[in-house]
Amino acid sequence: MTVPEGPAGPGARGIVAVQRRLRAQQGPFTPKPGRAAVDEIIATVLSQHTSDRNSERAFAQLKDLFPAWEQVLQAPVRQVADAIRCGGIAEVKARRIRQILAAIAEREGRIDLSGLRRLDDDAVFGYLTSLPGVGPKTAACVLVFSMGRAAFPVDTHVHRIVTRLGWIAPGTSAEEAYRILNPRIPPSIRYDLHLALIRHGRSVCRAQRPRCGECVLRDLCGFGSGPGAGPAAGSSAISA
Repeated sequence: MTVPEGPAGPGARGIVAVQRRLRAQQGPFTPKPGRAAVDEIIATVLSQHTSDRNSERAFAQLKDLFPAWEQVLQAPVRQVADAIRCGGIAEVKARRIRQILAAIAEREGRIDLSGLRRLDDDAVFGYLTSLPGVGPKTAACVLVFSMGRAAFPVDTHVHRIVTRLGWIAPGTSAEEAYRILNPRIPPSIRYDLHLALIRHGRSVCRAQRPRCGECVLRDLCGFGSGPGAGPAAGSSAISA
């Protein structure tokens, strides 16, 4: 089987075929528990450069210490950083979280983004990416996880796998990958495929020592033999 190619990337049939293979291996699609939009933004900031376990722990500790986001703005940066220390680069993340919350409060008059539901996807995406340090991945996470919209977040696992599959050229940034792939992936499977690729990236298509012999996508992948092969094809710098 080969993935049908369009003028600049994979075709929809090939993308659906990949999603079906992963689902056949992983089992049924199960959506993540949803968060409010502000919570999803902050959780995504905390997920940078750390494990899921540590980022979830950092988010829980932050919410325990500061039940309302307004309290984060009133607290010293060091206190916020101490609450999220287990997630790494705490001072940087604490400052970024406060900048985001301050921008929302200034625009909305309170720290609440429920009004975004009145906007279409492009308007929501534009609003979110205008916040300090919020990039396409975080905006897409809010769209899909918090708002139930069709979006395809490109995190480090997704970016690594789509590069190895040849869906994007080596060296393509995660932000550009989102712009290329989001319109090509059928809306009905964007959420599903995102989660399936993340699970595949954690268990099989790992950054170091990928388990290629166990991969259900091996015949579609040029990693180790084709253009872009090697460790550099599996690495990326992901912003929020």
